[in-house]
Amino acid sequence: MSLTRRRTVEGYLLIAPWLIGFLAFTVGPLLASFGYSFTEYDVIRPPTWVGLGNYAAMVTTDPVFWTSLANTAFYTLLAVPLGMVAGLAVAMLLNQRMPGLAVLRSIYYLPAVMPVVANAILWLWLLDPNTGIVNTLLRLVGGPQPGWLADPSWAKPALVLMSLWGFGQAMIIYLAGLQNIPAQLYEAAELDGAGGWARFRHVTLPMLSPVILFNLIVGTINSFQVFTAAFIMTGGGPVNATRFYVLYLFNQAFGYFHMGYAAAMAWLLFLIVVAVALVQFQVIGSRVHYEGSPR
Repeated sequence: MSLTRRRTVEGYLLIAPWLIGFLAFTVGPLLASFGYSFTEYDVIRPPTWVGLGNYAAMVTTDPVFWTSLANTAFYTLLAVPLGMVAGLAVAMLLNQRMPGLAVLRSIYYLPAVMPVVANAILWLWLLDPNTGIVNTLLRLVGGPQPGWLADPSWAKPALVLMSLWGFGQAMIIYLAGLQNIPAQLYEAAELDGAGGWARFRHVTLPMLSPVILFNLIVGTINSFQVFTAAFIMTGGGPVNATRFYVLYLFNQAFGYFHMGYAAAMAWLLFLIVVAVALVQFQVIGSRVHYEGSPR
């Protein structure tokens, strides 16, 4: 056996445990779910073929499906841009030279690594309409007293507000991008008479555009999968106001044991996410500036 062939065989043997696990626990269930999406399956009885019946039922006879999709779209359209703006703003502040910078960065990043359950319990207390600190502060300044999670009009904005608590993940990526921008570009812009806003618009944003696109796509994908906070804090209520898509999918699968229907919902979500990501690449990707590429 030649040395090249032997090394190839050894390489495949070394990755075999991972490869077997990937095929058994990722590819296998993925293909199975695709098959189940065309069946009526409740775990107890054998699956029954219904063809495109599950997909047709979603879009024609299930009003909660459209409610969950609208709730998810609302959450995405608010949470993603607000989180990106907050992350970039704080990253620019923490990119300055100041004492205690490492501690400040850690403090801002800490909420992003806190367990989601702990975050949910904390925000349940903060947003309590009667004793929560948010309404207490609003009461002191004579502001409104929203019902937050108990009010259908305020429940989704409350979860969007909670999502901003974890902007530290995007902030760290922005911070790495900011530190990779050559200082000479800012110096040249300043010599040309560019002010702070002009330097941000013509230097920072173009050089940071790959990071912005990355955070946009990852944030959008994550927002379409919002589940844990709504599951713990509201259970989808009040009046389905926080019945997000993945939460409704979970209810169908493990609440009603409509496994085939839930599999169809999962594949439809996959197609929606892929379509949105492709649109983002087409619309924004052409405006992204990569270092070394012609402007």
